[in-house]
Amino acid sequence: MTVRGTKQGYGSIAVMTSSTRPARLSARISAIAESATLAIDGKAKALKAAGEPVISFGAGEPDFPTPGYIVEAAAAACATPAYHKYSPTAGLPALREAIAEKTLRDSDVTVSANQVLVTNGGKQAVYQAFASIIDPGDEVILPAPYWTTYPEAIGLAGGKPVEVLADETQDYLVTVDQLEAARTPATKALLICSPSNPTGAVYSAEQLAEIGRWALANGIWVITDEIYEHLVYGDTKSVSILSVVPELSDTTLVLNGVAKTYAMTGWRVGWMIGPVDVIKAATNLQSHLTSNVNNAAQAAAFTAVSGDLEAVHTMREAFDRRRKLMTRMLNEIDGITCPEPRGAFYAFPSVKAIIGRNVAGRRIESSSQLAEVILDEAQVAVVPGEAFGAPGYVRLSYALGDEDLVEGLTRIAQLLAR
Repeated sequence: MTVRGTKQGYGSIAVMTSSTRPARLSARISAIAESATLAIDGKAKALKAAGEPVISFGAGEPDFPTPGYIVEAAAAACATPAYHKYSPTAGLPALREAIAEKTLRDSDVTVSANQVLVTNGGKQAVYQAFASIIDPGDEVILPAPYWTTYPEAIGLAGGKPVEVLADETQDYLVTVDQLEAARTPATKALLICSPSNPTGAVYSAEQLAEIGRWALANGIWVITDEIYEHLVYGDTKSVSILSVVPELSDTTLVLNGVAKTYAMTGWRVGWMIGPVDVIKAATNLQSHLTSNVNNAAQAAAFTAVSGDLEAVHTMREAFDRRRKLMTRMLNEIDGITCPEPRGAFYAFPSVKAIIGRNVAGRRIESSSQLAEVILDEAQVAVVPGEAFGAPGYVRLSYALGDEDLVEGLTRIAQLLAR
């Protein structure tokens, strides 16, 4: 079908069909998968708002309020006219300095304030880290199970995630032999998350030293996510890879934030630490994305990181109690095997033995389907392992009240015992 030309001589104009019309969305954005954890948490909250007695083990969010002294610092900032204006894109100078001091205090790693970029939450730090050093075609070794955002951020930067699976038989910790087997001439970076979301696994100083020396010898960047650094249990210690291989300082980016440690998920303050040239480049990117982070939130973060860790210890004691309770209750369910997590606030049990069974009249073919049945039949939300690159598992957060934890696990046990 054509439109007759006019006297101006435009000639015939072909009508655009669906096959010739330009794509409505860019390929880059179309390829992004929705955050599985937030999607499941959103569905659970919607059901709860509709009056359903849903219990969610989905989102990684402490059930505690932000400590009062931190909230008071934000309130005072709101009343300070200087905070009503734009501030430096890289962050308030006092906060950047405080983060540098906190890094030395908590990680035994010396950095300067100009190596710190304050970001709108840890997720922005993740995105900007990959965007700053990854070119199209670069490969990033990604240990699995992994947090759902990592492969999406790598893809947005044009990189290719190369997954390396470490299951429960090796405590969810990858070995140097596995990393070496995955290395190619295109390998640009390695992602390390310790303590881990979703497994709760924690690398020892010896393991990190071996990995760090391997990365250094092969000229591979390390991106280390340390946002759960203060949430470790028993005699487990959280170690920064830079503290054991300081020679990596010129090719390492450290990601962190206040969200998990101080129950500040909604405040959206994270940071990235790295070589000055990379931080400057990432700051340039952020100047076009968001400008500065909310000033009142930065003031709250300054109070958090420059203060003591007493409130953190109180929360950690509760998480530790729930960790032990959840692990015990999960292991009492036929078909579930759950290693005891050593850090963060997640359990990552295997449900492989349930695959192939009938649950509530439905044959279970995957951990994703099992999660659907648990939500539909028991009104309990868990996140399937497919979201973390590990089919056959589910993730449950124990950052929720004790009563809800027991009730939710009891419902799952009763459902699977039918």
